[in-house]
Amino acid sequence: MLDSSQLDTVSGVSTLAHAELLSSAQASVSIKRRQSILFVTSEIADYIKAGGLGEVSAALPRALRHHYDVRILIPGYRQVLSQIGDVEEIARLPASFGIPACGLGRGTTQDGLTVYVLLCPELYDRDGSPYVDNFGNDWSDNDIRFARLGLAAADIACGNGDSLWRADLLHLNDWPSGLAAAYLAWRGQRIPTILTIHNLAYQGNFDRNRLSHLGIPDAAFQMNGVEFYGKLSFLKAGIYYSSHITTVSSTYAQEITRPEFGCGLDGLLRTRAEEGRLDGIINGIDASWDPSTDPYLVSRFTAENFRGKRANANIVRKNFGLDVSSGPLFAVVSRLVHQKGVDLAISAAETIVSQGGQIAVIGQGEARFEAELKALSSRHPGSVGVRIGYDEGDARRMYAGSDFLLMPSRFEPCGLSQMYAQRFGSLPIAHRTGGLADTIEDGVTGFLFGEPSLNRFKDAIRRGLETFRSRSRLTAMRRAAMNRPHGWDRSASRYQDVYERACQAAAA
Repeated sequence: MLDSSQLDTVSGVSTLAHAELLSSAQASVSIKRRQSILFVTSEIADYIKAGGLGEVSAALPRALRHHYDVRILIPGYRQVLSQIGDVEEIARLPASFGIPACGLGRGTTQDGLTVYVLLCPELYDRDGSPYVDNFGNDWSDNDIRFARLGLAAADIACGNGDSLWRADLLHLNDWPSGLAAAYLAWRGQRIPTILTIHNLAYQGNFDRNRLSHLGIPDAAFQMNGVEFYGKLSFLKAGIYYSSHITTVSSTYAQEITRPEFGCGLDGLLRTRAEEGRLDGIINGIDASWDPSTDPYLVSRFTAENFRGKRANANIVRKNFGLDVSSGPLFAVVSRLVHQKGVDLAISAAETIVSQGGQIAVIGQGEARFEAELKALSSRHPGSVGVRIGYDEGDARRMYAGSDFLLMPSRFEPCGLSQMYAQRFGSLPIAHRTGGLADTIEDGVTGFLFGEPSLNRFKDAIRRGLETFRSRSRLTAMRRAAMNRPHGWDRSASRYQDVYERACQAAAA
């Protein structure tokens, strides 16, 4: 009978060698483990959204989780806690300066994505959107609310949140999470941080007297820091202290380095571009935008068979009080604000109606535009229908039933509406800017115009009307638009490259 040590020797592996091999194997597993990414956001479409950031926050982490252990951090708004289900409090994050203590909860989405939730009712248990109350006014304590988010992200990255998990990299989004990169820098931590700018126009600027409340060193209030024209800027903090900056289209990445689009930050962004630390990565849209399966549509269709579009057009006409018609149907699905060129759409309406077209509008925003659209509808009953507000089913049926989408945005970092429209066979008519320039091929998958003026916009509309009269050309353009790549695969691959570069730079 051989003892165990002899058995090890007979098998060709001594006990010591066996231990060494096991240790080596464990090290290999450790080396090959998936990197941990903390995706920090102020909104996610699963539970609450105010714009495109919510859609991206829902889709991009899911596209990345095949390659990374990616988890989401979001404030515990009332809407989040009412929908997410069971949330386990796993840690208490202490008060710091004027930032209150909070709990760190952990939950999961329906498809198993881990979500960390900040449990702080005094900051987040409110009606309204993530940023404003029900009357559209900014929350007076937004600096504290989102400093709490940034500080929590830094704590989790440093291992002071989930005792079983820590982030190798932070992916920050827009100004609400910008201070996370700064808090890490002030702690002397070299954890890589990526900041994605979804819209440079929203910067999170506050009075300088808030510095001490937020734990911001006085020395950081300068041009090479958080100071922005005498104010404290959360977005500038994120741009200045993050390892790498991305934005949501390659054209917008170029535009924001110029004064006319840079919102006062073009100089810093030019520097980041020259350093190779600014990339434009176009957003995708999720797989639910499929006209052959969408449950909101009254009739489904494909790029090979458009017959279902007519049924959706008919229901849109009925729901918006439009006359029965075989003419072109134009849609506006938008926030009703100056950036979106709503004034241009209103002014162009006469041209569309005079050519036998109809317009359906859904959205909300500035009171003056809401009033002007209601007046336009009253002047053209049966030809212009307007709904103030937003309904997901109406919007999807509008994309599916319309022939054209009006999108004369003065600037558009990426835009998702034009991609939704293309996927549903509606041709966007849009200003050649930002993501619109990157996703619309003029005369192939939509129509672009250069100068954001009424005359140029009308010229593009006339081209659309001419196309509508040529069924063969209209069919060819619809198919090209529907078959354009719209998913997240290519974008996720670009983010992987940025993550790798940022991690390599941090390790150097």
